[in-house]
Amino acid sequence: MLSEPRSGLLAAWGNALLAGLVSPDEAALAIVGEDAVHRVEGLPGEAGPVGLTLALGRLRGLGVTGFRVALPAPGHPLGLSGPPEFNARALEAEEAVVAFGAPYGLVPEVHEAGPEGDLHIEVVWRCLPVREAPPADVPSLSEAERELAESLRDATAVLSRLDVAGSGPVDAYRARAERGREVLAPGYPPRAVRVLELAQRVGLLISVAYWNGHGGAVSASEIAARSEALRPVERVARRAQVAAYNAYVEERERER
Repeated sequence: MLSEPRSGLLAAWGNALLAGLVSPDEAALAIVGEDAVHRVEGLPGEAGPVGLTLALGRLRGLGVTGFRVALPAPGHPLGLSGPPEFNARALEAEEAVVAFGAPYGLVPEVHEAGPEGDLHIEVVWRCLPVREAPPADVPSLSEAERELAESLRDATAVLSRLDVAGSGPVDAYRARAERGREVLAPGYPPRAVRVLELAQRVGLLISVAYWNGHGGAVSASEIAARSEALRPVERVARRAQVAAYNAYVEERERER
């Protein structure tokens, strides 16, 4: 959670493109990031996979006016609206993009390619039909911000109790987060940026807990207690991430 998931990048920069705030090439470059190449397969009217620039233009031509993000986890279909096939693929990938304005969704399939020692990442976005319905369990920005503030206090308390929050790895993770932290694309409201940054901060503390091994928890019961305490905090952070990415579409809906 220290950086944007691929679905977040595609939704955010896809929305910026639809708003006319960036060029197709700028959007595609930002979405691909450090990966080698992204393609989209299964687009209506296309016999095979196509590049991102063409795909985003094709989706706009099909009626897409915005993109939402889904970050589902077992037992928590966050951001999904069906049907079962799309939900199952999104759950396997742990992320997806759901179009607004036309019934399509995109699920990333990530592959390593190239010889040993020179591997690179290739991504194929599978385009599938989706059900046009409200996404599951996505809070408003104000609700997400309030939940995050409470969860940040809870996470800090839990990690302090487990002898993690004051340890050296926290400083290392914080430095990495400040150096590499991503922000939303142009066109997003300041509150969405603030919520995403706070979600990343909560995610930072959760990552510290697991990266730091067992910390002060030396028994199996203490390790289980840590996981149990952090699970709802992680859930809140994921909900807030989705709320931030989806803010562009939510604002468009309010304006209609």
